[in-house]
Amino acid sequence: MAGDSVRTLTDDEKAAARDLLARARAAMTAVSHYDQATVDRLCRAVAWATSNEKSFGRLTRMSVEESGMGSADGVPARRWKILGILRDALRTKSVGIIDEIPEKGIVKYAKPAGVIAGVLPVTNPLVTMVNMTINALKCKDAVIFSPHPMSRRTAHEIARVLRAALKRQGAPEDLVQCLEKPSIPLAQELMSICDLTIATGGAAMVKAAYSSGKPAYGVGAGNATVVVDETADLADAAKNTRISKTQNHGSGCSCDGNLLVETSVYAAFLDALQKEGGYVVTADEKARLAAAMWDDHGRRTPETIAREARVIANRAGFSLPDGKSFIIVPEDKIGKAHRFSSEKLSPVLAIFRYDGFDALLRMVAEIFEVGGKGHSLGVASFDDNHIHQLAMMAPVSRMMVRQPNVSGNAGSFTNGMPMTASLGCGTWGGNVTSENISVKHYMNTTWVSRTIPEDRPSEQELLGDFFNSETFDDA
Repeated sequence: MAGDSVRTLTDDEKAAARDLLARARAAMTAVSHYDQATVDRLCRAVAWATSNEKSFGRLTRMSVEESGMGSADGVPARRWKILGILRDALRTKSVGIIDEIPEKGIVKYAKPAGVIAGVLPVTNPLVTMVNMTINALKCKDAVIFSPHPMSRRTAHEIARVLRAALKRQGAPEDLVQCLEKPSIPLAQELMSICDLTIATGGAAMVKAAYSSGKPAYGVGAGNATVVVDETADLADAAKNTRISKTQNHGSGCSCDGNLLVETSVYAAFLDALQKEGGYVVTADEKARLAAAMWDDHGRRTPETIAREARVIANRAGFSLPDGKSFIIVPEDKIGKAHRFSSEKLSPVLAIFRYDGFDALLRMVAEIFEVGGKGHSLGVASFDDNHIHQLAMMAPVSRMMVRQPNVSGNAGSFTNGMPMTASLGCGTWGGNVTSENISVKHYMNTTWVSRTIPEDRPSEQELLGDFFNSETFDDA
């Protein structure tokens, strides 16, 4: 891919992209008359085709084998994410009248957003593709996927399964398409001709989506941080961290990256983490680990991203004892020069101690200046005042209380967050929204307005004690 972004797109590549677009528009026209029950049936069909245990396991293994990243373990939990996304979609109106507000004289009608350019990450293409497909079909959109070259073969197979499910229902297969030979220039061309981009790839591709000249929903980088205060259930908090840190080998942007622990419970929590399978590195191992995980320019080394903890340790020149599944790095410095305070995309986390709540608030602010601003914060606390103060100041779009970040951020069956595979990070993270990207982001809405009794407060009511007060007419 080196230099790929600056090469000129060939005429054949441009023609191929426009052919996909034309086919997608024709497919949308063919389903424009579908009612709510019909589109809901299509959503169920593609969800079943990809989330049944046999298919999900096969496609997940294929992704791991092709890219070398992530894990084929934990399939049941991850396939339920698709079913959760389906649950939310089925509970949302997306055809015709979707909302009425009689007291305001407003009736809202849903319309398709158009052809979606779906930009995919190298890890977890399966859930991302099905998430986009369900939401697109729900709104009678078409989607054209731009896969990462390292998971291209898997993306094509997922697209084949999705298309087969549509064909079985008598719907146009071209509602779902995939670039045959993906590249950065071709992805940029696709984003520039489609109606809307949903970008769940790396920072460079998200930036390209926002500069494509067309509307785009992008995601921000993660650096998930968890606060463990003196009121926390330490065993439960350690279990949640283990779940977050080991799922898919820590490749998700919601996997715990930094732990900020109150000094009075630090030793006990460190012990709880080790009982959950954490391995605490020595000072020498920490230096070796840093050299293995980052190159001389501070860039993460691909061979240590989304790999088993054992593999990463071996690359760093030390071995993990049996039963250890994630690596704990004690750290006392925060900043861009201190790499373990940044996003690690692996089963490696940094642990800090804080002494006093004011110190904690300062550390939270500092750590998000390193990375992950706008993404997420976890809080293992039973002190509602602590939770409130953190929520008031943390520059994040979502805050999970006493639950694993990896499942909670993107929605779970035990919280009320919208189920998704795409997490907006607001203006903090360079995104247009701080919401979980869901069905409503895949539709246009027509507001029909009828007159209502006049709703005009008096000037005095509006202006309060400024009414008839001093003016500033004299120089």
